[in-house]
Amino acid sequence: MPIRIPNNLPAKETLKKERIFVMEEERALNQDIRPIRIIILNLMPNKVATETQLLRSLSNSPIQVDIDLMCTASYTPTHVNEEHLIKYYETFDEIKDRYYDGMIITGAPVEQMKFEEVKYWEELTRIMEWSKTHVYSTLHICWGAQAGLYYHYGIPKYDVPEKVFGIFEHSMTYSKPVKLFRGFDDVFYVPHSRHTEIRREDIAACPNLRILSESEECGVYAVSDLHGRQIFITGHSEYDADTLDKEYRRDLEKGLPIKMPVNYYKNDDPEQGPVLRWRSSATLLYTNWLNYYVYQETPFDLSLLEEIDHSKSHDEFEANCSELTGN
Repeated sequence: MPIRIPNNLPAKETLKKERIFVMEEERALNQDIRPIRIIILNLMPNKVATETQLLRSLSNSPIQVDIDLMCTASYTPTHVNEEHLIKYYETFDEIKDRYYDGMIITGAPVEQMKFEEVKYWEELTRIMEWSKTHVYSTLHICWGAQAGLYYHYGIPKYDVPEKVFGIFEHSMTYSKPVKLFRGFDDVFYVPHSRHTEIRREDIAACPNLRILSESEECGVYAVSDLHGRQIFITGHSEYDADTLDKEYRRDLEKGLPIKMPVNYYKNDDPEQGPVLRWRSSATLLYTNWLNYYVYQETPFDLSLLEEIDHSKSHDEFEANCSELTGN
């Protein structure tokens, strides 16, 4: 099934070249089905690149997915054409009366600032509070994960001595099977690019959170609340093959202190190019989120989101997913 995108969104041509089925709004209106509605709050400066990465990751599902794009009103990015924002993006005030099956909050290049110093922090907290009653499951990525954990649970972030930069091995660490990682290998790879971290001990001390996956090299990767409605991912599974290469060469040109991304280039030689080793796990991550945490759980009438019972534990939630799928 396709993902539904705004008419003429630039990502469309890239996705079509990759043989990904996308459907524009006009054609989708003729579909007599209830699609999954996803809102993406895109906080990254390069909006088009991030749109394409996320849409690609969401496209490998048999479920039709309708996509809306949101940007902040309190801060206008300088790395994107204003016409693009006006044409394809909406602000919180424009969408706040809607309900969504799922939401993605991206990372942002503000991680070394205190949360309260970020220009759009107040607006972001309004959106995260709104998500509790208007979105079934929210997926937070990188800085978005740190911001969500801080706002919802008071989990702090910490500077790291050296940028976490490269492709790192990860494994599942929760004591029981978790549907978010159904079909994953025992060891899988994830790109990271960040100057800060969240710490295991802070999350372990919070009874309303579960650590689902970690890396021996770069720490906590995936965290969930007890109901699957708030999921926090510290890496960038959606990254393109050349994203870290562009970051590395950009920082070199600027004379910034940057080391070569770990476990990324063939034979550790930038001239031989990157080795793509995370695409399959990225596809699984987003497909599993859409299926088990959104499609299988969200009510048909999205206006009922405010009445959802929050009494289930994490294990009961996972068991319910298993009953629904026969696994």
